Amino acid sequence: MLFFVIACLAPSFLISFLATAAMRKLAPKWGLIDQPAQRKVHTNPTPLGGGVGIWLGVVVPIGMAQLIVLILLKSGATPSWIPQELAPHLEGVLYRSQLLWAVLAGGTILSVMGLLDDKINISWKPRLIIQLLVAIGLVFAGVRGTLFIQQPWIGMLLTVAWIIVLVNSLNFLDNMDGLTSGIGLIAAVLFALIMLRFTSEPRWLVAGVLLVLAGSISGFLCHNWPPAKIFMGDSGSYFIGLILSTMTILGTFYSGNSVQGEPVASRHVILAPLCILAIPLYDFCTVMVIRLKEGRSPFHADKSHFSHRLVELGLSKRNTVLTIHLATLTTGVAGLILYEVSSWNAALLVILLIVCVLSIVTILENAGRKNQE
Repeated sequence: MLFFVIACLAPSFLISFLATAAMRKLAPKWGLIDQPAQRKVHTNPTPLGGGVGIWLGVVVPIGMAQLIVLILLKSGATPSWIPQELAPHLEGVLYRSQLLWAVLAGGTILSVMGLLDDKINISWKPRLIIQLLVAIGLVFAGVRGTLFIQQPWIGMLLTVAWIIVLVNSLNFLDNMDGLTSGIGLIAAVLFALIMLRFTSEPRWLVAGVLLVLAGSISGFLCHNWPPAKIFMGDSGSYFIGLILSTMTILGTFYSGNSVQGEPVASRHVILAPLCILAIPLYDFCTVMVIRLKEGRSPFHADKSHFSHRLVELGLSKRNTVLTIHLATLTTGVAGLILYEVSSWNAALLVILLIVCVLSIVTILENAGRKNQE
């Protein structure tokens, strides 16, 4: 297990760290600079394009891993350095490779779109259309959750909605140094832990992708921690959101025998992704409601986010980010607890905990809003 974790984290961290360092120098030459503005919290021009480093930190290690697996399978011999518990799953890596590369292709499309948006400011309508097309394409490629429902079309529609919402949730939350990258790191690690320790048997492929993502985000975060030297931009937040949304579907919402063979008592674990991602999802929903209530476009950037309210209450930007990270970790641990309880009654207590955390967030938001007024 330790070998697997290190093999996933180390290469992705190193590639992302070096690629992001390179982007810090290249971004200004390419005109990828985020200028200070009234709705933004940074005061100095900052390079964009850190998402390129995150993308490379994921795609390159996965490509290398698949090449190594292909060579090993063709040779017909398993080297001694491959742990015995992983050896039987090597063929499964190639079996699922088409689906995995479909996900990475979708992530690449969104990342390129985000990079163009950082450069030329694309309208939200074409961006949403492209996100929708990517989500639909991934559903037809095989990324779909059953959600324990007999009718496949319901799972397909909810899968598309889940991808769209999560991609935009992480994009909306990318408004302070280290905020989205930290939340993405926490979520990726917790989901990987679930895949390795809390399922009936380890789901190595999904866990591996999540650990690679965690390593890549960590490499970027070295440059993005307050005060940030570079921002990930839309290219990074879209890519992280797509990988997290698809991996949670493949690893948590999906089970080959989920309809017929899954015990009803254990189906409450389907709520785990909602718990782990409760803070970004809550922020996304409340911001959308505020903007629509005020008659503005739901995709018009402003300072309606939870992070902005905490700053208005007097917290420093660094402490604001840490507060939101800790809140995310709290709801995430609650998601892990769902795998340790065996009844819906116990699961409802966990959900009550999440409701209490979000209620605290609501109180702080309202207090910050009153201070602004």
